[in-house]
Amino acid sequence: MAQDIFADIKEVQDLLNSRAEASGDLAGALAKARRRLPRRIYKQGMRLAEALPLLEHPKLRQIQDEESLRKAAREVKRHLKSIDIADRRKGRLLEMLAGMVFSLLVVFVLLVVVLRWRGFV
Repeated sequence: MAQDIFADIKEVQDLLNSRAEASGDLAGALAKARRRLPRRIYKQGMRLAEALPLLEHPKLRQIQDEESLRKAAREVKRHLKSIDIADRRKGRLLEMLAGMVFSLLVVFVLLVVVLRWRGFV
């Protein structure tokens, strides 16, 4: 039964690496992806990261609530699987292009204002 939890935690870590672009151990990957994750998902992931060392110990494993940990892992996996990587890339590209277009628009407006002020237009 505990092997299922270890497999779930490993799958969460793999999903963080592939979908949220955060590598390292589970706690480190969650820390890197913290701003991109909802608060509830981050807290559930941290519960898994904190329980991992306790699950590896044979006697401390018995005091862990495996059902709630399994539920937390399912919730985190569901969220990470719903992330669309292509949409995220397109969003980043559009944000960058929008910033450049806005900057060019501001420069053009300032150029027209200065030319009007100097009497050339």
